[in-house]
Amino acid sequence: MPDQTALARLAEEARRQLALLDYPRHPWVPSRGEGVLDVAIVGAGQTGLVTAFGLLRERVQRVRVFDAAPRGGTGVWTTFARMRTLRTPKHVTGPDLGIPALTPRAYFTARDGEAAWEALHKIGRVEWQEYLDWLEATLGLPVAHGHKLLRIGQTAMDEPLHLTFATAEREEVVVRARKLVLATGMDGMGGWSIPAPFDRLPAGRVSHTSGHVDFAALRGKRVLVVGAGASAFDNLATALEEGAAHAIMLVRRERMPRVNPFRWMEQSGFLGQLYAMPDATRWRFMQHIFALNQPPPQESWNRVCDDPRFELHMGSPVTAVREEGGEVVVTTPRGEHRADHVIVGTGTAFDLSLRPELAPFAERILLWRDVYTPPPGLEFPALGACPYLRDDFSMREKSPGAAPFLAHIHMINYGSTASMGLSGATISGMKYGTARLVDGLCRRFWLEDADRHLESLLSYAEHELTGVIPQELPALAAE
Repeated sequence: MPDQTALARLAEEARRQLALLDYPRHPWVPSRGEGVLDVAIVGAGQTGLVTAFGLLRERVQRVRVFDAAPRGGTGVWTTFARMRTLRTPKHVTGPDLGIPALTPRAYFTARDGEAAWEALHKIGRVEWQEYLDWLEATLGLPVAHGHKLLRIGQTAMDEPLHLTFATAEREEVVVRARKLVLATGMDGMGGWSIPAPFDRLPAGRVSHTSGHVDFAALRGKRVLVVGAGASAFDNLATALEEGAAHAIMLVRRERMPRVNPFRWMEQSGFLGQLYAMPDATRWRFMQHIFALNQPPPQESWNRVCDDPRFELHMGSPVTAVREEGGEVVVTTPRGEHRADHVIVGTGTAFDLSLRPELAPFAERILLWRDVYTPPPGLEFPALGACPYLRDDFSMREKSPGAAPFLAHIHMINYGSTASMGLSGATISGMKYGTARLVDGLCRRFWLEDADRHLESLLSYAEHELTGVIPQELPALAAE
């Protein structure tokens, strides 16, 4: 059982370490009116929480995080993530922002002991969510659960954004904020959707790996999984573990990817500096990474490879789907396959118009395909559909003057990958991406309020030297 007493002591030690680093102490961002937030962060996952933590450490005080899920560990790690462990190495840091007592290692060592940490191969996904919950509680982060962002009010450049949320009580509330951070994860660039031709199947016949799957209903049934990524393997494994009679996996590629470029990317040069490179160089890096793709983790392959109910077909892209005689028939160049249910693991769609909060002005957002045309052979439509972000993660308008409010919206989700690399939407990139975002937001606040800061300096008259100095000359009388 986790050692709750040790975790409580660790939380106190973390707060002690933060107190030792308590400089500067003074808030510095001027208020823009009663109730106006400096920063509203949408998404209380790892990136949203750490961004809030970073801003508060920099004394940006009016910060709040909004999350659609109710309180209680209902994030990605305990809903549609179905792997047993993270694929990220256990030694990763980032959520801690350099505070030793907040690191994953400190948490899991306190919870389970030093020997358990040394023996641990990778951190469990549920345990990772528990760590994030502990982090939120330890830091006392201002999170409003049960708030789903519906609309972003389009305002003038120098006015706060008007953000409309639906609450858990099905009420609508409007929040005003100078800056908005979209920390909306893997589907923040578009959405999980059932692609053609599977969208023609009845809803009860098809599921997506990143949505609800009724595994209990698949007990004793034949399941067909399309795709070979980690989520495809983990969903197939879960179906077999829950009692599916047979599971077929169809893979478009002739050979399974074996090299994971994310492991190469886990270096300070790439993580910290890719964003500063010329467009052509950034594109070349990211096009190769996207095209190479990640293989399934060895742990995911091991869950299914020896199960006699598992059947793998490589070089089998789906060309047609139909329902016939109470079963789903899937056609590939290598033949037909019949099943009772299909699980689609083909990833997320890169389309900002699929995001309800962005759809009304998606056409006004500058995208990579608007500014860069790759050489023949290096095309990649998903990258081209990503927003072309500034170095502070803020959006740009496609036509100057048409949507100036976009400069107040900062995206740090999967859609920021084309501009910023492994920027913070993943655990591996968080150490660099969130710090850069926080620095960028602080820079924007300082520049926007420069006149106020100068006025504050010019009127500053707090005496530090208060003793009487007899030798002082009297002030000259005005002529």
